[in-house]
Amino acid sequence: MANNTNSKAAKPEKRSLVSPVVAAVASLILPGLGQMLARRFRRGLIVFASVASITGLIWWLFVDLSRSAQGIGLMLTKSLRRAPGFVILVLVGLVVLWLLNVWDAYRETQTRHRADPTVFILIGIVFFVLGWQISQIDPVTAVVELPDAWPPLSKVLWPWEAAFERDTDVLAASADILTPCDDEPPPEAPEKVEGEPYMVASPTCGDLTELDENNQPVLGTTLHLSASGFAPNTETFIFWIDPIGQEFRIRQEGAYISVMTEADGTFEYDVTMPYRLTPPSAEGRQIHEIEARQITEVGGLKPSEPLRLTMARMVETIFLGMMATIFGIILAIPVSFLAARNMMSGSFLSIALYYLSRTVLNIIRSIEPLIWALIAVVWVGLGPFAGIIALTIHSVASLGKLYSEAIESIDPGPIEAIQATGATRLQTIVYAVIPQMIPPFVSFSIYRWDINVRMSTVIGLVGGGGIGFLLVQYIKLLDYRAAGIAVWFIAITVAILDNVSSEIRQRFI
Repeated sequence: MANNTNSKAAKPEKRSLVSPVVAAVASLILPGLGQMLARRFRRGLIVFASVASITGLIWWLFVDLSRSAQGIGLMLTKSLRRAPGFVILVLVGLVVLWLLNVWDAYRETQTRHRADPTVFILIGIVFFVLGWQISQIDPVTAVVELPDAWPPLSKVLWPWEAAFERDTDVLAASADILTPCDDEPPPEAPEKVEGEPYMVASPTCGDLTELDENNQPVLGTTLHLSASGFAPNTETFIFWIDPIGQEFRIRQEGAYISVMTEADGTFEYDVTMPYRLTPPSAEGRQIHEIEARQITEVGGLKPSEPLRLTMARMVETIFLGMMATIFGIILAIPVSFLAARNMMSGSFLSIALYYLSRTVLNIIRSIEPLIWALIAVVWVGLGPFAGIIALTIHSVASLGKLYSEAIESIDPGPIEAIQATGATRLQTIVYAVIPQMIPPFVSFSIYRWDINVRMSTVIGLVGGGGIGFLLVQYIKLLDYRAAGIAVWFIAITVAILDNVSSEIRQRFI
């Protein structure tokens, strides 16, 4: 017996089909061919696929770098001009890889040698360089632009100044502005009321800022503002209100306009009429308003609107994930038995159902919840219901796979013991299968709830409800403090749920 064992252990390797020189020449012509002729089929196939992929990617990048260039020479010249370091590096890497592949083929024909990973290390390095270029990684820009990115990032990292607010007292005065000027008399200056803020603009008609054919601004009429009756030494903001009531703060040179009043509550300021499209529904003379506002905080602190909305949406997100998980568990349990081989190996029909179930679960699971959310939004409209549908569909596929694998890995001993008593298939499942399934089922279900809560913040970006919908609105409005509040609540909620799920697992598993 010992001799037989030793003979099996000392089984000789299969000899190469060709000599080392022939294998090297073959790999010089076609990378990986020499390794295949040396009976290293898998190694040769990997080398061939890798070199072919790298060559194709390099060609594609050259085409992208040298658009409109005709001929290989012009393409190479233009690519070298645009990205010399990258082009030289990948070309040298490809040549070295090709030669190393030849040496690897020569060496693989030897019967006694250690596996040499050098060729695969070089393949990995070349793929990394290509990935760096394709992904357009630019550490220099990341470092140089960090000072410009820090102001919004700091608001996201510490947004609590916007979490609470006070009631406000507003002092405002406005003046009518006609645009454009016409043959009729322009609006008159507003009447001055004793004890109330007052502002007059001169002139009271003019032209708005426009864009020329090159999208460059053509500045509008300059208005001289003269105001009185405001609180002294207080910042005052300038707003523009169009004929249909839409208002915005006026910007000049990229910054919002604000004026500090004098000690007697007066100020004078010149402002250019802003860019504003005239609404198609507007008829008759277009009367706009320019308004000066002083906003003073009064009273005690109270939760701000972003904080209230974030808390409400976070609760919605938690229940969105919970409802999707519950529906997913209910639907996944029966599906998991159909997708478990040891439960469906009794007949041709059961085997067919097994393969069908597995195929459907794989297809559904391969489609991201974000895609399901887009489909659900078209189906039932915007809102959390669409998010629940999307997450439920994906949860059924994921939990069905995990549950079925847990069923397949159960101990067959209790099943055989129960079957020996003459129990039916249903009794076998109830008394032998389900008791073994409970611990992994609980673990997988809790983990899925955690995933669904995190995913619900993403599907909200496409209208699937939850805090993600609110977060994307804040980002679009460049309200980084409000977005930061939402981000903090997401992080805190996920951390709490992780601790809760850990505690539940300890109790049930």
